[in-house]
Amino acid sequence: MIVVNFSHPLTEPQQAQLVELLGERPARIVDLRAVLDPQRELGPQSAALVEQSGLSPQAWQGERLLVVLPSLNFLAAAVLAELHGRMGFFPTVLRLRPVAGVVPPQYEVAEIVNLQAIRDDARQRR
Repeated sequence: MIVVNFSHPLTEPQQAQLVELLGERPARIVDLRAVLDPQRELGPQSAALVEQSGLSPQAWQGERLLVVLPSLNFLAAAVLAELHGRMGFFPTVLRLRPVAGVVPPQYEVAEIVNLQAIRDDARQRR
């Protein structure tokens, strides 16, 4: 499995939690710097960000991928649209959550979310 991370680098504890959830260590973690220029159009910026991963079209369509979305909501939406276009389906994503009562703020792995399954389930309610 390849983790494509559009957010903050995963800490050692987060990586250990991920291994526990997956039952295996990811083959590779691709950390990308999701920086947005608010004066430029979002679409080309999200495409360029995804392109920085270095993954081939074959990898986007055939590898087991887990995506950590950018925390900025409209950039996450644009990245999802870009990924769906490249993959042909919604990616599986890793959700992080704040650890309660900890200062300074820390985040832990919450769950692995199959967005395609959520989409497929939603089709039942059309």
